[in-house]
Amino acid sequence: MVRLSSPIYIFVFFIASISMLSAQEQVRTVVQEKATIFDALERNAPDKGRVTITQDPKIKQLVGQYLSGEHIENKEEERYLMINGYRTQVFSGNNQRLSKEEATQKEKQIKELFPELTTYVSYTAPFWKLRIGDFRSKEEAFILQRQLKEAFPLFAKEMYIVKDNVKIQL
Repeated sequence: MVRLSSPIYIFVFFIASISMLSAQEQVRTVVQEKATIFDALERNAPDKGRVTITQDPKIKQLVGQYLSGEHIENKEEERYLMINGYRTQVFSGNNQRLSKEEATQKEKQIKELFPELTTYVSYTAPFWKLRIGDFRSKEEAFILQRQLKEAFPLFAKEMYIVKDNVKIQL
C-alpha cells in the first residue's frame, strides 16, 4: 500500500476548495442577475424599516420584460426601444409644392442651433410635418418646446406637443 504524504493531501484539499469557492461565486452571480426591485425592497438591512410586498407572483415574472407596443430596433449598431412617447411638432403644411421644402428648411435652421436634437420630416397625406425629439414624458417635450420658441419666435405659433412612437436609446 502506497502512503500519500501530507503535502499531497494539502494540495488536493486546496484545489478542491478553490473549485468550490468558484462554484459558489457563479451561483451568487446568477442570483444577483435575477434580483428585481422587489428583492431589493424586501431585503432586511440594519437600521432600516421592513417592507413586505404582497402581489401576484406573475407580476414579478413580468419585471424586465417589454410590454406590448414596445419593441427593440437595431440600426447602425445602436439599439433603440420603440415606445409611445412625445415629440415637439414645429411645422405642418399641406401645400404639395412648398411644404416639403419649408419643413426641410426649418429642420436645417434648427439643426444649426441644436445639432444634438433628432429631427423627423415626414409625410402623412396631405401634410408634411417636422417633429423634433424623442421623449418619454410630455414635460420633457415641453421643455424643448420652450427652448425652441425662444430660439425661433417666428415658428412659435405652429409649435405644439404631439404623441408619437419614439426611439429611446438603450
